[in-house]
Amino acid sequence: MKNIQAFKDAKYGLMIHFGLYSLLGGVYRGKRGPTYAEWIECEKKIPNSEMDKLANIFNPIYFDADYICSFAKECGMKYIVITTKHHEGFALFKSKVDKFNCYDSSHCKRDLIKELAVACKKYNLKLGFYYSQCIDWRDPNCGGYTVDGKGSSGGSWDNNWDYTDRSIKNYEICFNNKIIPQIKELMSNYGKVFLMWFDMPLDSTKAQSKKIYELVKSLQPDCLINSRLGNGNFDYVSLGDNEIPDEIPNNISDDIDYNDIGGFKKSPFGLYESACTLNNSWGYSSIDNNWKSPEKILENRINLEKLGINYLINIGPDWLGRIPYEAEQIIRNVQELYKKAGK
Repeated sequence: MKNIQAFKDAKYGLMIHFGLYSLLGGVYRGKRGPTYAEWIECEKKIPNSEMDKLANIFNPIYFDADYICSFAKECGMKYIVITTKHHEGFALFKSKVDKFNCYDSSHCKRDLIKELAVACKKYNLKLGFYYSQCIDWRDPNCGGYTVDGKGSSGGSWDNNWDYTDRSIKNYEICFNNKIIPQIKELMSNYGKVFLMWFDMPLDSTKAQSKKIYELVKSLQPDCLINSRLGNGNFDYVSLGDNEIPDEIPNNISDDIDYNDIGGFKKSPFGLYESACTLNNSWGYSSIDNNWKSPEKILENRINLEKLGINYLINIGPDWLGRIPYEAEQIIRNVQELYKKAGK
């Protein structure tokens, strides 16, 4: 695969979490949401009828793919990964599979993924797609549930406020009718894709993970796939959220849970990546001002680079698509410090 060396050379990338949750900014009806603002729909059990209203007013007039890419380029980043569809099920691309997207269900009427693909090509940046393959709160048959109500991986991740009867849920329906067709759209409509960044495999079966892996490879053989696809189907390892290791273990056991999103796994090509936030949230949070210092980000960047682990720094644009001022300044300052350090 041509992208193996490109991944090793990239070292530093930008992740973007953007969706309907960005409109809420971590607050729902005057009450604080979870630390991860993008999970607010689940914690506050926001019904789909209200998510429809958010979709209707979603119009990020200041989402500027060209500016985002020029900014990333200036700051030494080599690739961008964006949430094409997060757990809420709302797609940032024009999908023929499901009209719950930024073109068909909102005033946006834009394909934001298409815009980013064009800008990445202009600035010679690699393009990666985050896609939530198991959790989809829009779909009555989304994954992340068990009939006994105990939930997957120690929690209950399905939409159990709109769709309360787990006994009639069948993730295979969602998988075949939405997940697979949308992944095919992403692999077919946006040019070369550097990597697919899957998340939260939970109870995905080996057959389901394998089907996704083989679909991606059939359409884009060089596209890298991260370990969060699940069940051992991957090209590179995504470490846990904000996981900054001191070293790569010499002996990594094969006896591990491959659907656990954290920790080290044996990487078939020696590729590792750590995705990290600048504050405590991935999605935009108006109430989270716990920003990491540029010095700390620089320290992480240099240490990970020494280990050969890519550093994927996240930003969460606000409801209008603007990069938060603090986030942009931190990343710009990190690059200045990086240069001063002779890197």
